[in-house]
Amino acid sequence: MQAWRVHRNGEPSEVMRREETDRPTPGPGQLLLRVRAANTNFPDALLCRGQYQVRPPLPFTPGVEVCADTEDGRRVIATAALPHGGFAEYAVADASAVLPAPEALDDAEAAALHIGYQTGWFGLHRRAGLREGETLLVHAAAGGVGSAAVQLGKAAGARVIGVVGGAEKAAVARELGCDAVVDRRGEDVVAAVKDATGGRGADVVYDPVGGDAYTASARCVAFEGRIVVVGFASGDIPAPALNHALVKNYSIMGLHWGLYNQKDPEAVRRCHDTLTTLAAKGLIKPLVSDRVAFADAPAAVQRVADGTTTGRVVVLPEGADR
Repeated sequence: MQAWRVHRNGEPSEVMRREETDRPTPGPGQLLLRVRAANTNFPDALLCRGQYQVRPPLPFTPGVEVCADTEDGRRVIATAALPHGGFAEYAVADASAVLPAPEALDDAEAAALHIGYQTGWFGLHRRAGLREGETLLVHAAAGGVGSAAVQLGKAAGARVIGVVGGAEKAAVARELGCDAVVDRRGEDVVAAVKDATGGRGADVVYDPVGGDAYTASARCVAFEGRIVVVGFASGDIPAPALNHALVKNYSIMGLHWGLYNQKDPEAVRRCHDTLTTLAAKGLIKPLVSDRVAFADAPAAVQRVADGTTTGRVVVLPEGADR
């Protein structure tokens, strides 16, 4: 089969190599999947660089999120079990983590549903307890993770403020339904958020960026607000001033969605049922900005790594038209 494999760590465009290799053999409790579509995620770039919290043995195939067919003909979504990731004709996944693909979504959309929307749902509802009528501030609102949070926030009845970088991404955030959009390249984020909320600030902040984004969040979070730390796409991991959290009376909470697969897998399945219902009602739909050919997988992962994409970039296998 054809697969993109990484033999040494580095930038995705430099270290991903297309090879003919054997079809993977599932281990105990695993399934072989024929890949229909593989979503690109920032963790794929970190895996290539050797900077992710999980370091599969070399060589490995990246591609942590797929829509695929099981050997018995079911259309499913799954997180691939490395080293046999989704940028290949066939991948492997733990049988317990395989979920039915929502009928309301095509293959590319389904491939982009799992990680980003599960992370958003657990972050906004399980961790932050987002309530109808509250104000939600989403950093990187036009990106894959951010766009999911925007849609989930709107579905929950929140007023959503999206922070983006640049006019193109601002337009995408507006199309997603953001009630207000802040372009951090030309606006003061803190002043803009306070202006949009009448000085109160955001009740919930969803931050997959870290660095300056977190600093701004702490300055514009509301009384009894909640800052959900989802990731550090900026590469800068902030050190929160706990005295500031005490004085302003807000909460800082982390969200590592992968732990729910280990600690509470049933909650993951319940969340998937909720997401499937929301998709069927048209309340959520992954923003797939680009569907790229299998040959262009390294460039797609590099674009995600460089932060130049909006929504999701999905890699399709040879001959696919989805």
